[in-house]
Amino acid sequence: MLTGNSLGNLLKKTHHRTTGVVGINFVIDELNRAGTESQLLALINGLDRRKFLPTLTILRDTVSPLEQELAADVPTIHLGVQHLIGLRSLPAASRLLSFWRQHKVQILQTYFLDSCYFSVPLAKLAGIRHIIRVRNNTGYWLTPRQQWLGKGLEKLCRLTLTNSPQAREQLIERENVPAWKVRVIANGVDMERFSGLPVPKFGPTVHVGMVANLRDVKNVESFIRVAAKLCSTRRSVKFSVAGEGPLRPHLEAEIARLNLGGSFQLLGKCEDIPHYLGGLDVAVLCSTSESMSNAVLEYMAAARGIVVTDVGNNSQLIRHNVDGHVIPANVDGALQKSLETLIDNPETTRKMGRNARTRVEEQYARKVMLREFEELYAGLAENW
Repeated sequence: MLTGNSLGNLLKKTHHRTTGVVGINFVIDELNRAGTESQLLALINGLDRRKFLPTLTILRDTVSPLEQELAADVPTIHLGVQHLIGLRSLPAASRLLSFWRQHKVQILQTYFLDSCYFSVPLAKLAGIRHIIRVRNNTGYWLTPRQQWLGKGLEKLCRLTLTNSPQAREQLIERENVPAWKVRVIANGVDMERFSGLPVPKFGPTVHVGMVANLRDVKNVESFIRVAAKLCSTRRSVKFSVAGEGPLRPHLEAEIARLNLGGSFQLLGKCEDIPHYLGGLDVAVLCSTSESMSNAVLEYMAAARGIVVTDVGNNSQLIRHNVDGHVIPANVDGALQKSLETLIDNPETTRKMGRNARTRVEEQYARKVMLREFEELYAGLAENW
């Protein structure tokens, strides 16, 4: 039976100092098919194994199909923690400490709230010197209690990483994180997955779509309303959304109410985003909040016509009238006008798509992201 003394002894044994390959443990609640998780998998799989040994800790016990995309040489542990305060937490902590010792973990990088609450204090007690938390959003949904807990966790961390200057500003201004402790590393997109896609056809039927989870922040309802208006004047436009989420029943009802059954599809989970985007002429993101959107990077890599709302890092990714259109959030009329312009001017739209493809390849390719993470880890390793 695990006792307080045995856990204490294990804590004393966990800290170590090694040379050579740097052990990095990534901790996340669970692997869902979403932006943060896809970026984490790309990072783990892409790290140079001559320099870094990545391991993965999954807080829950659910095994995700996404784990099949994880490189075979990555040690992974499921802790089975559903509730942070409960009978399974102490044995899970002991298992994690043993896992860190076994794989000589020197850097901890943690994602999402529960994983931070569980692993950050434990890593501090275990003597892991370099603790990194990742917050790839602007924190619009945080409760006062979560903000208070976040401030406590921040004091235990060496760095907070985020993926956009806007999210960095929120951390500094709203949560009082010292500026020197917040670093931006932009998301990266795998350009090879989007090679060879057909150019937007703008044929007899124009296809307009969105990659988004069906949640309030993605504002899919606005997209549906605008689709109804466009369908009343342009019978040859079809609309779709690739993604799943809790708002599906409500959005299905809205599509039926507006008589869009033949023109608007909710496609559900999409396993092949490049294939989906290859069938679109124009791609939309009408969110009310973002940090750095993976969907926008993918639209750019696919060289589609693009419309995004001016939230988060969107206006830095898309230069208005150069790479696509940037419009105010929550303004249906602006979205409608922008879509009409892109649909009615195919050559200009294709040119902006090519510009977007060039821009993302030069500045936001996955190799750029990997290089920045490896430089960060190497710098930390020099200061054990």
